[in-house]
Amino acid sequence: MKKCLRCGRTYADETLNFCLSDGEPLVLQKGFVETQTRFADDSPPTLMMDQPRVTNPIDWASGSPAQWPNQSISPITPQFGMAAYGQPQNTTLPTFSLVLGIGSLVFACCFAGIWLGVPAAIFGFVAMRNIERDPNRYSGRGMAIGGMVVGIVTFLGTVFFILLMGLS
Repeated sequence: MKKCLRCGRTYADETLNFCLSDGEPLVLQKGFVETQTRFADDSPPTLMMDQPRVTNPIDWASGSPAQWPNQSISPITPQFGMAAYGQPQNTTLPTFSLVLGIGSLVFACCFAGIWLGVPAAIFGFVAMRNIERDPNRYSGRGMAIGGMVVGIVTFLGTVFFILLMGLS
């Protein structure tokens, strides 16, 4: 016989472990001695952790972070294995050069080597100078080279095509 200690109901079924009315664990009755049933549970016991320590020195009352002693130096320096996020690098001119170069190839039938190829080469050259002068601020070397090469090739192809049309 098993008994619920909360509601006092008794159950004759030995396979029941919980009371059907309130869900309380059932107690096994042996004569006048009641013992609580044990269940096979191999999981580790739940650990109670201490309160976390405060690591962020923010003055919550004022709503602003604590003032660092030297504002020019960042308080967090990246360590080995940490991602160092800096300012995003400018890739406007190389992208523009590559877009103009691809456009000069697409519209080659409309003499685009002159009106798109030349600006692609110029923007690519300016972008390469910016990247060589300040590599921390500018990037996109491959796009600049691609825009320059495609712009020059389409310009020379267009000039050659115009010369062939003039000779014929």
